[in-house]
Amino acid sequence: MTKAFVTHPLPASSGPETRALDAGLVIDPATGAIAPNVSMSVNNVLMPGDGAFSADGVADLADLPYLYARWTNPTVRQLEQRLAGLEGAEDALATATGMAAIAGTLFTFLKAGDHLVVSDVCYAGAVELTQRVLPDFGIEVTPVNMARLDLVEAAMRQNTRLVHCESPVNPILRMVDLEALARIAHRHGALISVDSTFATPVATRPLSLGVDLVIHSLTKFINGHGDVLGGAVIGRKELIARIRGRAGVYLGASLSAQSAWLIMRGIDTLYPRLRMASDSALAVATFLEGHPEVERVIYPGLASHPQHDLAKRQMDVFGGMIAFRTRNPKAAAERLATRLRVAHYAFSLGHQRSLVVLLDTEEMMTSTFRLTGEALTDYRAYASDGLFRLSIGLETTGDIIADLDQALTP
Repeated sequence: MTKAFVTHPLPASSGPETRALDAGLVIDPATGAIAPNVSMSVNNVLMPGDGAFSADGVADLADLPYLYARWTNPTVRQLEQRLAGLEGAEDALATATGMAAIAGTLFTFLKAGDHLVVSDVCYAGAVELTQRVLPDFGIEVTPVNMARLDLVEAAMRQNTRLVHCESPVNPILRMVDLEALARIAHRHGALISVDSTFATPVATRPLSLGVDLVIHSLTKFINGHGDVLGGAVIGRKELIARIRGRAGVYLGASLSAQSAWLIMRGIDTLYPRLRMASDSALAVATFLEGHPEVERVIYPGLASHPQHDLAKRQMDVFGGMIAFRTRNPKAAAERLATRLRVAHYAFSLGHQRSLVVLLDTEEMMTSTFRLTGEALTDYRAYASDGLFRLSIGLETTGDIIADLDQALTP
């Protein structure tokens, strides 16, 4: 006798920890398996008239039956519903990488003659795409320090269609008042998108502050295991449908089912991981502030952060990212790379293991940011000649501190 397994929707009052585990969860109707299935099939059978041969003219591909994995996939769709639940959103689109989510958003809402206001400091790929590639398509771009709302207001134009920022920004951990920024964007008839990779929904849920679209590199904290690439854009159904119809079909941004399954496995422990990393980060940041080789520590949870009050208002936890400066950054980088035994000298962030890397200011200005004038002065106020970006993992806090101490000390 075959049992019937019913998946009940979560109560609307469910807490965020519950949504991280069960939003969009589908119990296998045949076996009762609780862990999400991996649907690896590219094709799904259909009845004549149920589907569409072309995505052109389809209002929302997610409303169609499963037809072809580049459009929608059952495992990826479970991930999207989980992400929407985490951010308190109507829908989400999961993509192959975080850059695919950023590019899909930009190329959906911007065309020749439109204007973008973008944070002058943010993820390197986003900086280079917006300032080097978009102008080739006739899109005007104005980089702005978005901690300065007066500069944002001055940058807005009649043809401004989108404002894109991060909070905290990568790598200097400068904060952005998202609620105030959303008011400015909407007053000028523009959408606002926020890359919230550093914060995660554990710390900040930008949609509740008036933001239209939240972007994540799922590769980082949300997956949290350093073993899969992925991205997402999350927001109102009508906006996500537009991005899905373009990025999900014409830009080749589809996430694989296997990657979606791995990311959902990571999300199961997102809340305890981020809370542990945040607790450790505050202890490590406090230790670094007193280290004789460290000139400055930048962490939203420290009273010394210039926007600590904003961080307390906008973040439930202060996150797992720390930035710090040393007396001789290149010499310190050599010591860290050769001496670290618990943490690792490597790029990327948000994994279960602590990672640290030097971001040399001259190199960053030459390769990516290319800031001048007041913008460069502001960046150097945070980074000086070089800034270490430290992503705190899940090791014993005391072990991280001892490892950094022995590696930093000449």
